[in-house]
Amino acid sequence: MMAHPLELSGSQDFDFFFGRWTVAHQRLRTRLAHCQDWDEFGGTSHVQPLLGGLGNVDDNLLHLPEASYRAVTLRAFDPASGMWSIWWLDGRRPTQLDVPMRGRFEQGVGKFYADDVFEGKAIKVRFVWDARVPAQPVWEQAFSLDDGTNWETNWVMRFARAETAV
Repeated sequence: MMAHPLELSGSQDFDFFFGRWTVAHQRLRTRLAHCQDWDEFGGTSHVQPLLGGLGNVDDNLLHLPEASYRAVTLRAFDPASGMWSIWWLDGRRPTQLDVPMRGRFEQGVGKFYADDVFEGKAIKVRFVWDARVPAQPVWEQAFSLDDGTNWETNWVMRFARAETAV
């Protein structure tokens, strides 16, 4: 049975992201510790659709200061709720999927939330995707110890289209 077109509203939210990207990362050195020191490093990402357009996956290469590693992001759209779920699989821990982030886009900005645990403390996690300039999207991750009253941004990724071979 095909979903009604209104139920698919939002299913193309991540279409801007398909393709190859270079990534400029900024990562807070120590999270939830009032740290003001950031690491900056590069990376790449290759994003492609799945599930007939109701999902997508990206293959990431991150060049951390201490070592490079690979990771995968899996996203799936639920037509019934109009919500996206996002999972992260870190190549350094290949048997552990992170808890799914859930949310949606409004006017080019996607907000996604999850409850998680960080260093033994219950936290809320927020992802913000700013795709208002689709050729230069920005992703941010933030943690909250007080149920979302205050947020500490701890990772920012700025994407630029990778040059393709002719």
